[in-house]
Amino acid sequence: QVQLVESGGGLVQPGGSLRLSCAASGFTFSSYGMSWYRQAPGKERELVAAISSAGGSTNYADSVKGRFTISRDNAKNTVVLQMKSLKPEDTAVYFCKVVIWGRGSYWGQGTQVTVSS
Repeated sequence: QVQLVESGGGLVQPGGSLRLSCAASGFTFSSYGMSWYRQAPGKERELVAAISSAGGSTNYADSVKGRFTISRDNAKNTVVLQMKSLKPEDTAVYFCKVVIWGRGSYWGQGTQVTVSS
């Protein structure tokens, strides 16, 4: 079955960096675009970044452009979100997502990112 397992969250001071990873299994990873979403308390889940199946195309939410970088390693079935210059408003649970045609959308369990001094 499809599994997405996020890791790398934690507590970081404003201006700091974190690297989130999502390990995927149960589908042909290299055939599908991947995305990262986040959900802050009391807010709707929002798209943070997305990457195409081969990694050649990426897009970002305006709020994270220039600070976050999404990448993938198709040999390791992993998608990474490198976050720098973190702000308190980046505090949220971060989720990895894949949409598989004919099967539906799949989410990981999420990883908490807290930006606070």
